[in-house]
Amino acid sequence: MQRILTGLFTVLVSTISLSAAEHDQPRDSLTGTKRNIVTKIIDYFGTANKHELSRRPDFSIIGGPHYSSDTKFGIGLVAAGIYSTDPSDTTLYPSNFSLYGDISTAGFYMIGIRGSHIFPRDTRRINYDIYLSSFTTYFWGIGYTYNSRDKNKTSYKDLRVTISADYLWRIGRHIYAGPTVEYNFIRASDIKANEFLWGGESRSTNSYGIGVTARYDTRDHLTDPYSGWFIQIDQRFYPRFLFNGNYNFSATEIGINNYTSVWKGGVIASRAHLDYTIGHTPWGLLPSLGGSHTMRGYYEGRYRDKIATDVTIELRQHIYRRSGAVVWLGAGSIMEKFSDFRWKDILPNAGIGYRWEFKKRTNVRLDLGFGKGEWGFIFNINEAF
Repeated sequence: MQRILTGLFTVLVSTISLSAAEHDQPRDSLTGTKRNIVTKIIDYFGTANKHELSRRPDFSIIGGPHYSSDTKFGIGLVAAGIYSTDPSDTTLYPSNFSLYGDISTAGFYMIGIRGSHIFPRDTRRINYDIYLSSFTTYFWGIGYTYNSRDKNKTSYKDLRVTISADYLWRIGRHIYAGPTVEYNFIRASDIKANEFLWGGESRSTNSYGIGVTARYDTRDHLTDPYSGWFIQIDQRFYPRFLFNGNYNFSATEIGINNYTSVWKGGVIASRAHLDYTIGHTPWGLLPSLGGSHTMRGYYEGRYRDKIATDVTIELRQHIYRRSGAVVWLGAGSIMEKFSDFRWKDILPNAGIGYRWEFKKRTNVRLDLGFGKGEWGFIFNINEAF
């Protein structure tokens, strides 16, 4: 079972390096001629991860064709940029951003940007994620009983816009906190069958949320950590008076990540994650498993309910030069109430992956994940967690 960003992405087909700074066009020392485009691309692969940080973004694009059974043939692009708000401070985390876009013959399209801006001395941080997508996908209903039945698989067209951001202040050693906001527009259309699976809920929803977020962060790097802890607690509220219509709910997300270097080039990364909602929650914002960051290999959104929890342990191993590999094991579960937890309903997860250092400590990842009765490829920038 695959979907976009969960299809085998033929990466590294075309790569263009763009720099905000001007560069002279060097000449070949033997021929005295200007380098052609092929030579420039080859040189890029050798030096793309060696640029020194500056205030101007070091910006590169990578892309190519892909195919999956759901989105058919398509072309995708992912751009990654890194920069520093204070290049003289070698202890400051680099700021980063990724732009991504995709279009396929099945009518799928997606465009978005996400990133983190780190202020000088790391006194403040801004994290953001904005995207628009439209694609034909599937819905199995709500809750494990419905989700585990293949016959409930129902095709529909999903259109959504998501805007989320948080502004954090450093309030203590490695501790950050601040406000968070989120907007979601979700619309389901062209439902082929089994409309009862939506349980009478509105197919189109606008959701506005506000809240607070707190983080404890001792990682040695934001996008490719070798050591440290990252603990995140997000609490958002979606009250009726914020134009949420008949919906009145709250959403809580807790993540605990640890990174430990175990031998030369080897890192054990582990994550425990909990996502739950209270109140009348729109179907499109219910916690779910699957996708490119959690329970890789499961169809994103197949398993959804008011509570979703998962754990993952992953070995990340550098192999040669800019290449690496990963292997992971995990498990997850969904439920309406904590008292509904059942050991027999736990979903297993495992997978392997390849890593290529696109920019310095910014990896392109290609993962092959396996779940209960399904599997999928995932292509993305940066680690899953």
